[in-house]
Amino acid sequence: MREPPTRQSRRAGAIRTPVRERRHHPDFNMLDSQGWKALEAEAKLSGKGWGREKQWALEMGLPGSESLTDKSIPTFARGELPHFAGINTFLKAPYVENVRDVGKYDAAVLGIPFDSGTTYRPGTRFGPQGIRRISALYTPYNYEMGVDLREQMTLCDAGDVFTIPANLEKSFDQITRGVAHVFSSGALPIMLGGDHSIGFPCVRGIAECTSKRIGIIHFDRHIDIQEKDLDERMHTTPWFWATNLPNVSPKNLVQLGIGGWQVPRDGVKVARERGTNVLTIDDIEKLGPEKTAEIALELAWKDADAVYISFDVDSIDCGFVPGTGWPEPGGFLPREALKILGLVAAEGLCGLEVVEVSPPYDTSDITALFGVRVVVEALGSMLAHGKLGSHKHLIDKPVSF
Repeated sequence: MREPPTRQSRRAGAIRTPVRERRHHPDFNMLDSQGWKALEAEAKLSGKGWGREKQWALEMGLPGSESLTDKSIPTFARGELPHFAGINTFLKAPYVENVRDVGKYDAAVLGIPFDSGTTYRPGTRFGPQGIRRISALYTPYNYEMGVDLREQMTLCDAGDVFTIPANLEKSFDQITRGVAHVFSSGALPIMLGGDHSIGFPCVRGIAECTSKRIGIIHFDRHIDIQEKDLDERMHTTPWFWATNLPNVSPKNLVQLGIGGWQVPRDGVKVARERGTNVLTIDDIEKLGPEKTAEIALELAWKDADAVYISFDVDSIDCGFVPGTGWPEPGGFLPREALKILGLVAAEGLCGLEVVEVSPPYDTSDITALFGVRVVVEALGSMLAHGKLGSHKHLIDKPVSF
């Protein structure tokens, strides 16, 4: 009778193909993998930006103590490192105290701490703060895309718009003014919300600085296009008012992921009357991310000159993003949404907003972290495809304050 195999022999028997043979498997060439190509792509990236940041940190933060062998470490934390220290700007980007300087940068982040348009679970006024805080976890480099935001672009944090608690319309005017200022400067405006009511004043801020036509790609579980909610312009109404603007057509509004048990019929009626474009999660599952992005781009760009992205984090299945005002099961998986986002951003954007991150309901900052990922994914895709800055030709009616 044969003796039972030992643990070691069982392990050995489970490995059907030796490592050396698998590396040369006839159906797979490691050199053709994205993983290997990404390794090679990193070698082509400059390191000058990182060198400049380390030198700046020494000058601003004093040289480190003599006991340190790494002489690039300053006494006071400055820049990216260490991730657990420093001031919470987005991705540790420089804070622009004088907002008249935002035009010196390719893109500018502005927080919109506003949740007076919320109808059930408030807390998104803390969204910009939460997103900035957890953004310290990230580096500016993306492995798969082979891009480094620090080396290939300039990014700043302009701080927060001064919103007026409990006054929707005055806050909308403040938001529009802030976004218009950043857009007119030539920097790409990136808005961190805030509830979804900010969608209207953000788009209005861009639309008033150009005579060109703007399309919108909207990631959400909710249709957000009814005229009013509780007699006000709330977080359920931004696209009714945005598509009333003379250069923002409802025909160029593409809404991805709409569905579930939280879609008011008033909004459905308006979407039908205005002929907007809606794809449900089921539609997107059948089409796949690539085809979905192709359709979204075709519809948003048809007769339009630019596209704006509004990304509501509640478009993601609430098991992944608990920190939001209207969590809904059955939404996107994060990987699906990020894939589509990267594909549509590759054609260039005139603005990007991330809304409905609500830290009071968040778990381990995972919703805020997803908000960070939306921003860097869009920026990285535009960089990889040479589209960052493509919005500048639109600015034919700049504002000046």
